[in-house]
Amino acid sequence: MAATGIPHFHNDPGVAVVHVGAHEFMCIGAKPPFDHPHVFLDMGSDNEIICPYCSTLFKYEPSLKGAECTPPECAWHDTAKAA
Repeated sequence: MAATGIPHFHNDPGVAVVHVGAHEFMCIGAKPPFDHPHVFLDMGSDNEIICPYCSTLFKYEPSLKGAECTPPECAWHDTAKAA
């Protein structure tokens, strides 16, 4: 996981559910500069979790891989760190 990093997701579009391809990830709430503290969420053996900051419901979707999500615009890729 260290080579690829931890997936980051947000709910800027305000959807009811974000389906994710990982059980462990970071929720940032909305796109910067309106993001909340980046929270590490771990579903464990469950298939859904609610972010304690923004109340976004995240559901695990096994057909998605790693940093993929539905809707796809809810995946956050920090281009500043990637450069």
